[in-house]
Amino acid sequence: MKTAKGRITDMYRSKENALTESKCIRNGIGETHMTKILNGADEMYGKGRLFNIMVIDPGNSIGEHYHTGDNEIFYFLSGTGVYNDNGTEVRVGPGDTVVCNDGEKHSLRNDGDEPLRFIALILF
Repeated sequence: MKTAKGRITDMYRSKENALTESKCIRNGIGETHMTKILNGADEMYGKGRLFNIMVIDPGNSIGEHYHTGDNEIFYFLSGTGVYNDNGTEVRVGPGDTVVCNDGEKHSLRNDGDEPLRFIALILF
């Protein structure tokens, strides 16, 4: 997708052209695989900075971290895990949604036997 003055000008991006990367997030365990649905603030009209499909392999995690000036929403597609919501752990799985608001902290670990797939959205 091309952008012009913060607007998306192409309305189609094939899966072959999606940007994918894998990295350790917030000192978690192992790598998290990320495929961008939109490429950052320009394609999100300045309203957010991340809109990704995320995959955490069994035994891996996203480390605990605070959100400042934004909030993050996870919508779970498949697999199971444990979400830490400001120190309270809850089990998550397909169809569940969690929100980490501005000033709060969270983490996520895959304690299941299959990859944990979810959509992540960070909004300002």
